[in-house]
Amino acid sequence: MGGTGWPGLKVSFSEDASDDLSELGIWIAERAGRATAEVYLARLRASCLKLSDFPRHGTPRNDIEWGLRTITFERRILIVYRVEKERVLILRLIRTARDIAAQFANDQG
Repeated sequence: MGGTGWPGLKVSFSEDASDDLSELGIWIAERAGRATAEVYLARLRASCLKLSDFPRHGTPRNDIEWGLRTITFERRILIVYRVEKERVLILRLIRTARDIAAQFANDQG
């Protein structure tokens, strides 16, 4: 594997990504109920965890930040992540209607 440690990399969520999950869960629960929110978040987490075995599956977004990758979940959520030596780090979970470049500029500034 050339020292990359994958497939089977650990998947970690940044603090921002964890906050995004919580906010998304609240938003869905307020509109569709807690059970619906829990099921949706379980599918989203499972999709993130699949990156463990397929970390380079997403689209490279070096135009925004070097090493950044994105993959869309159910056409509504953009999973923003970076493949590191021994893990996949989920950086953000952003609604696809939002401008990812502007979101990252805000996060960095």
